[in-house]
Amino acid sequence: MVARAGPAAGRSTRVVLFTGKGGVGKTTVAAATAIRSATGSSTANPRRTLVVSTDPAHSLADSFGIPLGSGATEIHSGLFAQQVDAQDRMEEAWGDIQRWLVEVFDWAGVEGVEAEELSLLPGLEELFALVDIATHARSGEWDALIVDCAPTAETIRLLSLPDVLSWYMDRLFPVTRRVNRLIGPMLSRMSQLPVADDAVFSATKRLYAQLDGVKDLLADRTRSSVRLVVNPERMVVAEARRTYTYLSLFGYRVDAVVANRLLPDEIADPWFDRWRAVHAEQLASIEEGFAPLPILRSFLADSEVVGVDRLSTLGAALYGDTDPLAMLHDGEPMGIERQPSGRRVLRIDLPFVGSDELEVSRVNDDLHIRVGPYRRAILLPDSLRHRHVEDASLRDGALRVTFSDGGGLRTGRASSEARGDHT
Repeated sequence: MVARAGPAAGRSTRVVLFTGKGGVGKTTVAAATAIRSATGSSTANPRRTLVVSTDPAHSLADSFGIPLGSGATEIHSGLFAQQVDAQDRMEEAWGDIQRWLVEVFDWAGVEGVEAEELSLLPGLEELFALVDIATHARSGEWDALIVDCAPTAETIRLLSLPDVLSWYMDRLFPVTRRVNRLIGPMLSRMSQLPVADDAVFSATKRLYAQLDGVKDLLADRTRSSVRLVVNPERMVVAEARRTYTYLSLFGYRVDAVVANRLLPDEIADPWFDRWRAVHAEQLASIEEGFAPLPILRSFLADSEVVGVDRLSTLGAALYGDTDPLAMLHDGEPMGIERQPSGRRVLRIDLPFVGSDELEVSRVNDDLHIRVGPYRRAILLPDSLRHRHVEDASLRDGALRVTFSDGGGLRTGRASSEARGDHT
């Protein structure tokens, strides 16, 4: 049945996102967390909960063992589930842009189905998933929003979209629109190339408006956090470490790691002795490497964890007396520290980063940070904007960029690049 809940005034939605390498069991853990949230525990009352899948390869319905659609479907008392379908949002948010792209591809000699397919740009599913998450969180209908994200690479792309779009909309979009108004009529007279009109730019602006506040919501460390799901395997743990780094780069709080499918003590067959040793080694690596994050443990079940009853058992074992919606770690991925000398230090947590993976540069009012394949442009606050960069160093899993004490205003284009432990 489809939920028709009315809004609850003043309700602040707690948002918990789950991600991990494909196949580690993140959907199962997300579903179990949602049930634990909706049914309550000895330390927490039941909360009205929605669990949403943003993974294009949905498996949330399989986990619950019932069909799910693009609307919120009631699973259990106080628990609802949804699988985001990008096609349902396509015409409303992307129609004008898509029609223009199809015309451009047609002009270039690409026709029919091929033009339609090419007009659906990579990442659209993630874009509409963000819109849905923000809409649900603002609606006032839910106490908790549990998000079953796509595997880690897609999750990073999803969570970096607000930064990328914000940079484009603030800096390039107004210029692009003005240039188009100036040269568009000339291009139309000189060629048959379809030129984007105001409808296309308005559609782009509307789409961005729908995303307005998404970054603020997901980076709000009083409301939102990410939990990494891992198996005690070397490759899985290595990917989780990289994910933790990239999430910190974009300012998202990770408040726990779920070590899933550990071998239980009940398995005494000697054949599993080697696996038990590997699990113990990797679990020690997880606890040491991700400290001080709490490590939640979930053991390998004796059969598939499908359906409300099995998921409820898993949720109870995973959280025990802990409130599943509690903020399990209160670390801040980014902050500004003031030194006695008057200097300011911008600290950005970048766990597991090697000096050869990091690049830092300042261009005017932006600080550009690249870690591996990901780049973030941080618009400096007023307290730092008119100060010179004196130093950038990577120590103890954190990038520290030191700004001058304000003795002189920065003029023109200033830049500083850091590679290694010190500039």
